[in-house]
Amino acid sequence: MRGVRITPAQQEARDNLWAKFGVEFQESQIDLETLFPKSQPIVMEVGYGMGEATWQIAKANSSTNYLGVEVHMPGVGKLMARLDEYELTNVRLIERDVFEVLYHMVKNSSLDGVHLFFPDPWPKKRHFKRRIINERFLADVSAKLKLGGYLHIATDWVPYAEWINEVFSQTKLFTGGVIERPDWRPLTRFEGQGISKDHAVNDFRFLKV
Repeated sequence: MRGVRITPAQQEARDNLWAKFGVEFQESQIDLETLFPKSQPIVMEVGYGMGEATWQIAKANSSTNYLGVEVHMPGVGKLMARLDEYELTNVRLIERDVFEVLYHMVKNSSLDGVHLFFPDPWPKKRHFKRRIINERFLADVSAKLKLGGYLHIATDWVPYAEWINEVFSQTKLFTGGVIERPDWRPLTRFEGQGISKDHAVNDFRFLKV
């Protein structure tokens, strides 16, 4: 796990609010609905970073539950502080690698959607194998989504967008492709920095078939 540069405030929030928002990793499946006060659609957000988009989306969509999965400890603490500040009850967080979470904890056909916003593009060719968008990820996500469930991806790296198109063109698990930027996805500081550098942002929406 990363996270050696966590601030005292982030560490304090993580320690004090874990019981309220955190979900301990375990090597057995759980009923995701029991994690939330209300039974409603569940969307997993993979790699939410500092959680800037996560809390804003959750705040604007109280009729949806969000399960964030992240290994970046500063982001966990930062997001928990925001969730507490806005008294949001529809978000829970797991601090673990998403492949482990999907394999061990999430039942098949239990998710209504998955968000993957601005994953690391690993731009150097020798690092392509580290990119999260690959055949295994598609298979794992497809298994956990309900029929008709969606996978929404956003990237500001055009070569990675081309990679995404290529990977999805070779699967029969999903249908879909590039869409216009949705109004519900907040413009975060990270995305704004990319736009200021003339990075073209691409949004994708794929449906499980």
